[in-house]
Amino acid sequence: MLAATALVLFMTLPGLALFYAGMVRAKNVLSVMMQCLAIVALVSVLWVLYGYSFAFDRSGMAAGGGGWHAFLGGAARIGLRGVGRDALVGGIPEALYAAYQMTFAVITPALIVGAFAERMRFSALLLFVAVWFTVVYLPVAHMVWGGPGAFLADHGVIDFAGGTVVHINSGIAGLIACLMVGRRRGYPHTPMPPHNLGYTVVGASMLWVGWFGFNAGSALAADGQAGMALLVTHLAAASAALAWSGAEWALHRKPSVLGAASGAVAGLVAVTPAAGTCGPLGALAIGICAGLACFLASARLKRALGYDDALDVFGVHGVGGIVGALLTGVFVAAPLGGSGLPAGVGIGGQLGRQALGAGLVIVYGAAMSALLLWLVGRVVTLRVDAEAETEGLDIALHDERGYNL
Repeated sequence: MLAATALVLFMTLPGLALFYAGMVRAKNVLSVMMQCLAIVALVSVLWVLYGYSFAFDRSGMAAGGGGWHAFLGGAARIGLRGVGRDALVGGIPEALYAAYQMTFAVITPALIVGAFAERMRFSALLLFVAVWFTVVYLPVAHMVWGGPGAFLADHGVIDFAGGTVVHINSGIAGLIACLMVGRRRGYPHTPMPPHNLGYTVVGASMLWVGWFGFNAGSALAADGQAGMALLVTHLAAASAALAWSGAEWALHRKPSVLGAASGAVAGLVAVTPAAGTCGPLGALAIGICAGLACFLASARLKRALGYDDALDVFGVHGVGGIVGALLTGVFVAAPLGGSGLPAGVGIGGQLGRQALGAGLVIVYGAAMSALLLWLVGRVVTLRVDAEAETEGLDIALHDERGYNL
């Protein structure tokens, strides 16, 4: 678990930071790195102050108990009170469990950065992340992972490592953010190619390796479930990379490096909720479906609808998370190589539960993200001015350059 915790943090710094930095223009490379770095620092502090408690404190909870505890944890762990050296959760030190869950909390808002890259003010970003983490991430994490008495847990929603909590949640927030902040100047007529795909491939590779901590670590043990989670994580990434590249090859006659990297991430996203319950063949199917669906969302749907999701946060994490959440209900079935459906529940019934979880997160996340962005916009300006956007956020916001040529 110590290694898994380090791996998940490694996914954000430097993995996600490099993945995103390579896809923006050279004048904005430092801005997205700074956003990832600042989010890790900010959310880590908020996690200790109240985040862990509101997400995972189970004081007063019981299966089917209802009440506000179904949607938010208690206050007994505020400031990590009671999290001493001898406290245990799931057989591991509670301090380690809190740190592990903190790494999930920091990467989720960091993922949103890619949707409004190259145009949001740094002050607005920090304020939005602070309130979004508090009002959206913490209740969703509690509803899914809060155990007996938590709303979606009581309804039998399977989300082993964060398909709804992390990926649908961030993907929907990213879609709302890019719509409310608006398109980049010149989009879609001005070419805005990635400035350094080498960074992006290195970042995607770090995400792939780090994802073993994300998914296998969620077993909270070195056992058969963790081993299978590691295997299916790798297989889903591999099959999705092939599916995305194959679709590009068929439609554009050339498979791109960016497509292969994006496809691998799409497969990792989609298998996340299913990693503890599906088998190897199920993981291959999930990866293929996610690779094709995310390719179509990023290359076709975005263009058709005209929204500027700069780095395809919704196209990969939102769509991939939805695909994975639903297919988790299919490939948990024992005849399909899964760990087995709950007693008395068929595939259709579990699909309904998965749809409930995904639908609730989509509706709640979209509504609250829109409201919070509107409120933040009343306090500070959301978007940089035209001059700053043209000059680049590295100079305009941080007075630094990524490259001194």
